[in-house]
Amino acid sequence: MSYELRAHTADVAAAATGETLEAVFAALADALAAACRESVPDDGERFSLSVVAESREALLFDYLDELIYLRDVREELPVENRVESIDPPDGDGEWRLEASARGVPLSTIDAREVKAVTYAEMRLEETDDGWEGYVVFDV
Repeated sequence: MSYELRAHTADVAAAATGETLEAVFAALADALAAACRESVPDDGERFSLSVVAESREALLFDYLDELIYLRDVREELPVENRVESIDPPDGDGEWRLEASARGVPLSTIDAREVKAVTYAEMRLEETDDGWEGYVVFDV
């Protein structure tokens, strides 16, 4: 799993690759953290989160949006993101994600604010090598 931050007009874009959809989601979450701060201290506790959405793309949007929300509410930057599972719809039409992250207290770092994730240019594609994802963050 890997990600790359890219310049994007007045925003920041992130591209990620991974063998699984879970790996790409986690890499894009790590890219979100990197867009806020290049390096982080080792403190902070892990926390879990769950997200439900109506489509795969909506799940990615809602997952990243939830991380931004949790950053603001918990006053912690979510880092070392792990996506344990992504379950496709099973009759109720909803995608489900289970994940965790380590929350680094914002009081211990100087973080740049990422305001939101956007649907602009968002893409998730299955490739011969796994998955690719691309998102744009509003800064």
